[in-house]
Order: sequence, then structure tokens, then C-alpha cells
Amino acid sequence: MGHHEHEKLAAASLKIGVMTFSDTRSEAEDKSGTIIRELLADGGHQIVCYQLVREDPELMTAAISEWLQRPDIDAIITNGGTGLTARDGTVEVARSFFKKELEGFGELFRLISYHQIGAAAMLSRATAGLAHGKMLVCLPGSSKAVRLAVTRLLLPQLPHMIWEIRRQSN
Repeated sequence: MGHHEHEKLAAASLKIGVMTFSDTRSEAEDKSGTIIRELLADGGHQIVCYQLVREDPELMTAAISEWLQRPDIDAIITNGGTGLTARDGTVEVARSFFKKELEGFGELFRLISYHQIGAAAMLSRATAGLAHGKMLVCLPGSSKAVRLAVTRLLLPQLPHMIWEIRRQSN
């Protein structure tokens, strides 16, 4: 892929699925899921699907698995379930799908989060990785956290991540 093709994809619209993991929120109350969808859509990307899933490992695994099989999705962004409580199982579920984990995503997220909220940033286990030829990104459930991650990390780099994945698979 030449430099021009890379530039073209960098400006291209990606097809994204947004999945919220919560036991307490309804779709109407899903502020973080709404922020992710709005920011990505404003960035020129297409939100092809959205779903709210209860924080149950089996349900979460089934929902992610289903979306990873879909040819019309480039990336899945989840939010919720990345903390330390017994119910926080998102990272373990995501890792069961990762072919490669992108450790730098979580490291950078915690770094920029640290500047915003201090040492509490270390309590987030946000992560991202390559799964079934797609990017699977797991964000915390807090509105402030998803806004930070989408604006500072995903909008600038998601197209490049997808370009790297496609370049490998060709």
C-alpha cells in the first residue's frame, strides 16, 4: 500500500460497532455509549451497530463473538467493566479474542487519564487488541474517560490501526 492509499484510509470512514456493558444502565441512560457514537460519527465514521449488554461473561463473549464475525465492522468499541470489582470482566473476555494485545493503548490511556484524575487512573484496565482482523477496544464506563479516549487516542489513530491490520492481512 503506497503513501497515498494510506492517506486515503486515514481520511476514510470506518465502520464501527459500539457495545456498552452495564447492569444498571438502560439504552436511554447510556451516556458513555452515546458520547462514543456521537464523537466517532462527528469524526466521519459510521456507527453500524450499537448494543447494551448485561455484565455477564457469557453474554459479553457471545455478543463480541457475533460482531467479530460480521464483515461490515472494522472496529468494536466497548465501554464498561474495566475496573477491579467482581463484575468487571470485560478485559478477560476481550483477551480471550485477542490475537495480539496493543499494550500501548492502555498505557497511553492511563497516562493521559493520570493528568486528568491523578493516581486513580491506575484503577482502569482499559485495553485494545487485534481480534479476527478487527480492532477491539475496551474503554471504561465513565463519560469523562470515554470522551478522553475517543478524542485523544481513537479519533487520531483508529484509521491507522485499521490500515496496519489490513496491510498485514493482504
